[in-house]
Amino acid sequence: DKEYSTVFWPKLEGAILLILKQNPGEFIPISYEEMYSTVYKCVCWQYSERMHSSLIELVSSYLRQITHELQNSPRQDYLEKFHFAMAQYFQAVAGIVAIFNYMNRFYVVPKLHSDLSVQLKTLFMEYVADNPLLFSKYLIAELSVQPFAVNPQTMMSIIKGLYSLNPGFAERNPALFAKYIPNLLPPSTPQDLPSLIEQTQQMQKDLVDNPDFTRYTITITQ
Repeated sequence: DKEYSTVFWPKLEGAILLILKQNPGEFIPISYEEMYSTVYKCVCWQYSERMHSSLIELVSSYLRQITHELQNSPRQDYLEKFHFAMAQYFQAVAGIVAIFNYMNRFYVVPKLHSDLSVQLKTLFMEYVADNPLLFSKYLIAELSVQPFAVNPQTMMSIIKGLYSLNPGFAERNPALFAKYIPNLLPPSTPQDLPSLIEQTQQMQKDLVDNPDFTRYTITITQ
């Protein structure tokens, strides 16, 4: 137990924190081989349960901190910061799962009947994403008041990320999610045509009124 708490876990903890805090698209040089070897030793020495508990506790603490930071973000920055946090965390999950692959194969899957990747993403959903403020105050209200207030690419990434965490999130605003998730709503009928035309015209108007929108004119000469 002393070797776990003084040698094995501190080494893993440091690597996990580095992975959690690395920017999306960037990769901190970590010896994954050394970390994997440490996890292998812990599993062989019957530390699987303790190591898994330590990992979940560490990640949960980190996510509580992220939630606190988001709650204290200015309204106009919330969605951008949420998008960054989600992209950062999803990238981190891949790195953490790679390090703890041996524990996942020989403890999480057979003993807990689960999967480490699923567990880690569930933590993000519970601590960060399943947030009433995100849906009622920011994600939906902001868009209805000011279309294209958020970069469309960012919004698409947020919606797809939320849907991958929990398809049930789409039920909170089917119309919004349907803009980014194919075949989410029932097929349109002829009776829906006037409404669809109106929505398209409104979207075109919003695009033109958006100061960041650039219209290109193509001139054909003969």
